[in-house]
Amino acid sequence: MSANGDRPAAVEAEAVSFSVEANALLDRVDVRAGRGQFVGLIGPNGAGKSTLLRTLAGVLRHQQGTVRLEASDLRSMTARDVARIVALIPQIAPYTQGFTALELVLMGRYPHLGRFEVEGEADDRIARSAMRLTETEELAARTLDTLSGGERQRVFVARALAQRPRILLLDEPTSNLDVLHQLTVLGLVRTLVDGGLTAIAAIHDLNLAARYCDRLVLLSNGRVLTEGRPDEVLEPETIESAFGVRSAVYRDPATGAIAVSLIGPAETAARTAG
Repeated sequence: MSANGDRPAAVEAEAVSFSVEANALLDRVDVRAGRGQFVGLIGPNGAGKSTLLRTLAGVLRHQQGTVRLEASDLRSMTARDVARIVALIPQIAPYTQGFTALELVLMGRYPHLGRFEVEGEADDRIARSAMRLTETEELAARTLDTLSGGERQRVFVARALAQRPRILLLDEPTSNLDVLHQLTVLGLVRTLVDGGLTAIAAIHDLNLAARYCDRLVLLSNGRVLTEGRPDEVLEPETIESAFGVRSAVYRDPATGAIAVSLIGPAETAARTAG
């Protein structure tokens, strides 16, 4: 995994704020992802992870601060400009009735087509390649309403890959997946990052975040509490402060990655120890 280093920034957010009815969902957030890095967003529910990803993708319009994608100000870019660079995989795969899995994946090619252009053979090859990578090729002819939640999630990952983005944003990409496909999807993202892609993902599982990400950003109440390498961020005191739980942090002998064992709620654990 890569260190932050001096590599050019693929994504930069500086003092970004976003509020709804005077409720600050993001409060002067700074985030940076260098090209070819995998950055994990962690934090409790309501910390601002999903809001930040949607802001970086241009789905939400930030009210203060600056977002730059490959040095271009997001506010100056058209939706098509953004879609040619960035793909966002939402936390919950939208229910898209009537489309087959292949038709949905082909939608990822739209940013690269002309106004009245339809998909050609090259687009079909790219879409099917994305489906092979996500192990969804056998689902190509099935309509989305016949797929399980996990299968739909993987099809949406395939659509994002068919988009051929340079920046991939993922919101809880493993939330509907079984253990095997959690490892498959994050392993695929890791491989793509090692090949030059930049990825930012909100990840609920601290152990998966530590295993696959180069750097972690810990959010709480719309603010960045700390950021750095997994071993710098995942410390027992920091985890207790952010999540309200006591934990043991160690290096997993099988993977070599930082691992977190949750002991229990901080107050309960303290009373038990006493």
